[in-house]
Amino acid sequence: MSFIAVAGVDELVGQTPLAIDEHELAIVRHEGEYFAIHNLCSHGHVALSEGEVADGAIECYLHGSRFDLRTGRSLCLPATEPVPVYPVRIEDEQILVDLDHPISNIQES
Repeated sequence: MSFIAVAGVDELVGQTPLAIDEHELAIVRHEGEYFAIHNLCSHGHVALSEGEVADGAIECYLHGSRFDLRTGRSLCLPATEPVPVYPVRIEDEQILVDLDHPISNIQES
């Protein structure tokens, strides 16, 4: 795996998502875990980093679609397609993300 540093852990404030524009990522710390999710809603193509995080999901502020932080799976309409999520690890207070190997996010029927 080819992990790259995208931010320092001190850049995250509470559960507020951190936009990493260079890689189109939203980094989230939720319930003590770190997540990296593609920053564009699969429905409205707006920044997920502008939305709220709750119950293991991030919500698109524009139309209310929610995406599972672990799988990227769409949890409600209007989005029907998942968004990519990526492996994350923390080393030396840096958030590292493997952009080359997205986590499989097969949509359930």
